[in-house]
Amino acid sequence: MLLADRVVLVAGVGPGLGQAVAVRAAQQGADVVLAARSEWLLTEVAGKVTAAGRRALAVPTDLTGDAAVQHLVDAALGEFGRVDALVHNAFAMPAMRSLGKVDLADMRTSHEVNVLAALRTVRALTPALIESGGSVVMVNSAVLRHSRRPFGPYKVAKAALLAVAQNLASELGPRGVRVNSVAPGWIWADVLRAWFDFQASERGVPAQQIYDEVAASTDLRRLPLPDEVADAVLFLVSDLARAITGQCLDVNCGEYHH
Repeated sequence: MLLADRVVLVAGVGPGLGQAVAVRAAQQGADVVLAARSEWLLTEVAGKVTAAGRRALAVPTDLTGDAAVQHLVDAALGEFGRVDALVHNAFAMPAMRSLGKVDLADMRTSHEVNVLAALRTVRALTPALIESGGSVVMVNSAVLRHSRRPFGPYKVAKAALLAVAQNLASELGPRGVRVNSVAPGWIWADVLRAWFDFQASERGVPAQQIYDEVAASTDLRRLPLPDEVADAVLFLVSDLARAITGQCLDVNCGEYHH
């Protein structure tokens, strides 16, 4: 049990990776704090955590607000008395336009969710993480590894998030807190399945053909599952990674080498 009796806070619980991190953490012995805007989704994921034999605390939270984040931290500490790990998975898709044409107001909005929310949450949790000798993992993206159009605004946001993680690693490391990132590429879950189905219908080909074409760009000739990315996250928050900080681990079945 990698996380026996630990408390893991997952900020930005979604139906794909966020849910997988929460459930896999419970299966590895952790109690889990769940934060997202959608209360119905939190309730659903909390049920899966308790089904795995661990306690769950669902806290509907807008991570772009200082008061809301402080309420989340207070609720977590009030319920469990400690937080050992933060997994920050909150994300809002930036406008997919070239940097020469994108609306700068859209980029500011994206920056608030994709970058400042992570920094805000870590800052609010810092005293608890110092007390527990805890760790942070921020979910980044393989967009770091290429500069294709129209991914410019997306890459800017994720590059800023990586800078936040690396600088926090240097600031918090002397106080015993580790900060790392994971950079998944494609994740084979419902949203991607729907996108491939749409592309297949547009081209008049089977959806499996779309999958095979994309998977051909990876060394393993397949796309990672949510649980596989989640396991990389849990490795980084566990004691197995106790000497690892300031790093970004690519989880992409070999699509990019870094």
